Amino acid sequence: MTTMNSRERILKMFTGEEIDRPPCFSGFGNVTTEGLKALNQNFAATHLDAKMMAAAAASTYKLFGFECGVAPFDLCIEAEAMGCEINVYAHSEDLLYPTIKKKLIHNEAELDIVIPTGITGRGRVPMMVEVIKQLKKDIGNDAAIGSFVLGPFTLAGQIMELNDLLKLSFKKPDKIGKLLDQMADVVIQVAQEYEKAGVDYISVREMGATSDVLSPRVFKSLILPYLKKIFEKITVPSVLHICGKTNDIVTSMAESGAKAISVDQKNDVAETRKKLGPKALIFGNYDPYNVLVAGSPELVRQTIKKCMDDGVSAVWPGCDIWPTVPPDNMKAMMDEVKNYRR
Repeated sequence: MTTMNSRERILKMFTGEEIDRPPCFSGFGNVTTEGLKALNQNFAATHLDAKMMAAAAASTYKLFGFECGVAPFDLCIEAEAMGCEINVYAHSEDLLYPTIKKKLIHNEAELDIVIPTGITGRGRVPMMVEVIKQLKKDIGNDAAIGSFVLGPFTLAGQIMELNDLLKLSFKKPDKIGKLLDQMADVVIQVAQEYEKAGVDYISVREMGATSDVLSPRVFKSLILPYLKKIFEKITVPSVLHICGKTNDIVTSMAESGAKAISVDQKNDVAETRKKLGPKALIFGNYDPYNVLVAGSPELVRQTIKKCMDDGVSAVWPGCDIWPTVPPDNMKAMMDEVKNYRR
């Protein structure tokens, strides 16, 4: 088999072509303190500067061979564009991600919201478009460029209190369904901007709809229709990520229209592979903190090997990689993947 670079390997995997080994990449934030140090950058400040964010996102590929560059780094992009106030902590020396400071919905009476026009020109959406373009220019010939948007339920949980959202999902599913339909429209608009900017793939992060809090029945009736709406409109390779114990909903996840599904460390990948069959694209599922950051290189190697033995299509973290990952652990992961033979 001819040698392929990281971008070629990932794109061929998405189209079902034969590849030399599983790719090792992510659809989430994976900037490292090693990369920030090399660039002499402050992490919090990167959230407001396209050039800094693009350089930080590219550094994980440049330093370790991790096979992608991904932006944004935080989960507030869509909510901010809709009008939520955020904290960016731009002058902090700590590793702080932006957070929602002020919600849009505070009670059931406020569920009937109006989405602002020109959503893709608001907040930091234009900045993310610029980051993607710069990433493409920098490493886009060699590594895959990815981005992510929130799933409709998770986005709803950003603009209102999650506990209220969960209660109303059971008490007033019709009202929540209407809200989720609006959230799906926002997500589609943002995803399409990222597509125009040149991303190779987009992940939809529906973390809030985990089976840890919603039953498979509620997922299928309340969440899945709006995920399908989103994936119908995404034209680049797409990934659906849901946190937690997802074995009971993986068949529904596969019905969403996503090209691949992403599962975290609570998922039994071997069981998921049996359920979905040999051709399904399943990404996962190492613990990005307890293994990759806090574990030893040997634990990293063992965990990554098990992921591949269990049948993942790509080695992929269960969530964002926390920036303080030790360089030796990143190297151990990449070595294990590169040397793996099924």
